[in-house]
Amino acid sequence: MRAKDWLIGAGGMVFLLAVAVMIMWWVTSSPAGGGEARPVPLPTEGAGPRPGAEPPADLGGDEVWLADLELDAGTVVAAGSMLRDVRAVGQDVVTGPDGLVAARLAVDATVPFEVVADELGGGSVVRPADGGQATVVRTVEALGRELRVTATGTVEVEGGKLVVEPSSIDVGGPDFLSGATAAVVRTFVTIEHSIEGLPEGLVLEDVTVQDDGFRTSLRGGNVRLVP
Repeated sequence: MRAKDWLIGAGGMVFLLAVAVMIMWWVTSSPAGGGEARPVPLPTEGAGPRPGAEPPADLGGDEVWLADLELDAGTVVAAGSMLRDVRAVGQDVVTGPDGLVAARLAVDATVPFEVVADELGGGSVVRPADGGQATVVRTVEALGRELRVTATGTVEVEGGKLVVEPSSIDVGGPDFLSGATAAVVRTFVTIEHSIEGLPEGLVLEDVTVQDDGFRTSLRGGNVRLVP
């Protein structure tokens, strides 16, 4: 029994020693492939801080230069619209007689589904669909009757707008009748949304569908942030 107890105790000591060595190795070492901690990339890819940035040579005595300016906001309400999870990164920002101007500005923001639905009207509901698409469900008056229409399409950027052109429209009923009616109601379930409430000069470049809305990416140059 004594020998057995001794073996169990020795085994436990070896296990604890191995754990201690593993913890020490983890704390004192760094991941393979790099000796320095890597920063977490910003949502606004390519618009992060730039170490060693230099102010413009023609910076006036009454002007202030900021190499980088970052803003995070859970909700932004402006111009009668709403944006959520807003992330803005400005570079080479100068404040002076012309106000606050960013040489480059990148903004990522989510347009909630309810904002687009309210714009469509007709008791519309906008929701995510399979394959990164979006679905619109609304009541439409066509051919003297009210129809509940369900339309699904891929979100795209066209002319600086968030656009969802239906690739399938379901109004119920026989296929031949559904197809004819779909052509009539198509305009009522097509999304063409302009993002408002952001500084002029920003251009919509990309849109993806999330569970809570459309995630948009906007970029611009020489953007006046505030007057």
